[in-house]
Amino acid sequence: MTAALEEALSPNLPNPSHELVQVARGRRSGLAIILAIHSTALGPAAGGCRITHYPDPAAAVADALRLAAAMTEKNALAGLEHGGAKAVVALPRAARPVGAERTALLHDLGDAIESLGGRYIAGPDIGSGPADMSVIGERTVHVCCRPVEEGGSGDSSLHTARGTLAALGAVAEEAFGSSELAGRTFGVIGLGAVGAHVARLLNRVGARLIVTDIDPATRSLAEELGATWVDPGDALAAEVDILVPAAFGGLLTARTVPRLRCAAVAGPANNQLDEPATARLLAARGILWAPDVVVSAGGVIHATGVELRRESAEQLTKRLSRITATLRQVFHTARTRGTTPADAATELAGQRVRQGVPHPTHGAMPPLTSRAARPGNTEPPTFNPPTKES
Repeated sequence: MTAALEEALSPNLPNPSHELVQVARGRRSGLAIILAIHSTALGPAAGGCRITHYPDPAAAVADALRLAAAMTEKNALAGLEHGGAKAVVALPRAARPVGAERTALLHDLGDAIESLGGRYIAGPDIGSGPADMSVIGERTVHVCCRPVEEGGSGDSSLHTARGTLAALGAVAEEAFGSSELAGRTFGVIGLGAVGAHVARLLNRVGARLIVTDIDPATRSLAEELGATWVDPGDALAAEVDILVPAAFGGLLTARTVPRLRCAAVAGPANNQLDEPATARLLAARGILWAPDVVVSAGGVIHATGVELRRESAEQLTKRLSRITATLRQVFHTARTRGTTPADAATELAGQRVRQGVPHPTHGAMPPLTSRAARPGNTEPPTFNPPTKES
């Protein structure tokens, strides 16, 4: 581990409650892999593998810690028997590895996950997808969201979008007195895998759309849906009923909140608030914010339901619909106690975690197709031992 990563894990970095944080360099790829397990109180921790560039090592570690803690809240509020964790691969440059380099990286990730003995079940995140989960699955059984044709649950983006639509009904009800979405104007920021599905679902129910993305190629989707396209720099100030962040996190800050011209903000992007105090800035402006840990839960609900609980489509749809009920509870708690939805969600998640019984095996799960687990494969997983753990 480099001196910079050692410094990133210094006591000065906020890390009050994580069960485990480890950083090591993959023996094949040479890249730094950060594994953060926030909690396994409710069961083996579940969370995605993020593969992206960071400006410095401290930013990568901080992101892993924030994302892992958010996954604990997300899984608890979704009623899942899982804690929260995240894997982050800090790339030295914006370009992501391809070909043999990517395979080496994914095998290193698989070994790192396997070394935790099932405490962490991995899935896709920014920079990774179902095909990558198959490659990771060659080194560990503790992975979800492999392609459907390989027995996995596949791409979770549509299900995240379906959960987002359920959440938007609760937001509209709280903000406008009716859950009806037809005729309302939504500003969708980010037309990636999830954002594109959200835009299509909203168009299907008769909503008006203002959309944007940093990739100009996605403008064709705006034309397909008859949506109004705005430049990314103007999206926050667009006059809409509900703003829907569906790209990277950190969008809501002390600088950007004053620019908002909406009644509510609710979207699937993770970590939308740059810091907890921003939730109070939104409340002071009378803007309703739906915690992203509730809104974005559809993907993990579907993936764990299909691959770990073997639930039917009907059972999964019922779980997704509970996102609406959870948000109503969050809004009711915030309203009656005079607090923010962010604080209410954290309180409700904390109650569930405190009531949970520690999982005896930290990660027993049904066997998945994995070369590392197949009979006749005697090569053990390999991974450099963690150099620092907390």
